[in-house]
Amino acid sequence: MAREDRRLHVEEQDHHVLADPPLVAPLPLTDGAHRRLSPGQGVALILVAVVLAASAALAPGITLAALGWTGLALFALLASLRLVAACTPSRPISVPPLPEAELPAYTVIAPLYKEASVAAELAAGLDRLDYPRDRLQALIMLEADDVETIAAFHALDLPAFIQVLVVPPGAPKTKPRACNHALGRARGELLVIYDAEDAPDPGQLREAAARFAAGPPDLACLQAPLRIEIPAISGFLPRQFQQEYAAHFEVLLPALARWRLAFPLGGTSNHFRVEALHAVGGWDAFNVTEDADVGFRLAAAGYGLDVIAPPTLETAPTSWKAWRPQRARWIKGHLQTLAVHLRGPAVRRPRVALALFLTLVLSLASTHLHAPIFAWVLLMLLLDLLPDGQAAIDGAGLVLFFYAWSASAIAAVVGRRRAGGRAKWLDLLGLPLIWLAQGWAGCHALVQFVLRPHHWDKTPHAPRAGRRLG
Repeated sequence: MAREDRRLHVEEQDHHVLADPPLVAPLPLTDGAHRRLSPGQGVALILVAVVLAASAALAPGITLAALGWTGLALFALLASLRLVAACTPSRPISVPPLPEAELPAYTVIAPLYKEASVAAELAAGLDRLDYPRDRLQALIMLEADDVETIAAFHALDLPAFIQVLVVPPGAPKTKPRACNHALGRARGELLVIYDAEDAPDPGQLREAAARFAAGPPDLACLQAPLRIEIPAISGFLPRQFQQEYAAHFEVLLPALARWRLAFPLGGTSNHFRVEALHAVGGWDAFNVTEDADVGFRLAAAGYGLDVIAPPTLETAPTSWKAWRPQRARWIKGHLQTLAVHLRGPAVRRPRVALALFLTLVLSLASTHLHAPIFAWVLLMLLLDLLPDGQAAIDGAGLVLFFYAWSASAIAAVVGRRRAGGRAKWLDLLGLPLIWLAQGWAGCHALVQFVLRPHHWDKTPHAPRAGRRLG
């Protein structure tokens, strides 16, 4: 196989930038996360805050109780969604593989920043893709100030189909901005996004190509399941991450796809028709969860989403220091996505509006209400204990909480089984702890949504040597 040791476009002596303008620029977005809230949304938010403040001042006990029960009800509704999804059989889809001559051109985009340590692993993973090299284009997108990663790719003997491009300096410095630059240079009819730490199934591209060929013309995106690869000896956090991904990608998303509802795409392993991406303006460069946003934007434009079976392996954060900023970025991005689509065409399509409620609204409400509800329950218990040392437990609230935990645990068990693993009781019992931690990250997300809406918290990745799928 022909190889080359350098495929960086150089414009000036000391600066690596794209030498040419994008060949085909995506259509500009008329609205996006560059506007946090519309004037109407701002007024509505102020009115809600005023009503809540007045209610708390006039009837604090009733207000707290109402908020607590509302939160529990939303939490139970989200758990019900997971339970129904877990009870929905996975849909076996078998399509004949495309003959070699009929495989379309495919572009792989891998946007990286500060990822020198995993450059070799990523290149090796892309080289394992089972796809004709004359129809495969891989674009590694690097930032101009990331000299370490640029140097790391300079040192590699890359396959000829991999091209390394450096994004021109500019703002915002985000993954979707880099993807938009790559989209302008994509030669494929189909396109997939991979992250730095990804190890995709070698047959994933062939499967996606066959599904697109057999699917309806409005099928715009196929999401592959993401599975967390953790060390043989791992702590609480990576196992929770693995469990969460299994429930989400092996249970919830396949069910939503079977119900023909839109869903927030994962940050990687989404396979697109390039034509559809151009039609909706590419990615929103200001949205820090551009994946969730583009999925709903495609659905609002009348396109369909579905899932495929070949997975992509990823690694999980191993420390709370790494977990919290990543989770806060996801929550902030979901807030951005919800704000954008509540004022856009998505709410005028009933099925897309329903999907927004079932995914983003319920998830965000649950995230931001877990910790306050837990604190409220503890306060009520403490106040009840003080006079006589006895406390009455709220039976209805306890039943709701146990139901929500049970439904979430069932989804995790089913997801781990579908991913080829087995759920562990200690991990299932740890679900409430991760829910509380979500509230901690949610507070950070709210602050950033106001003060630093477009800041991208970078998640560090390490080489996966010695890791295995747990």
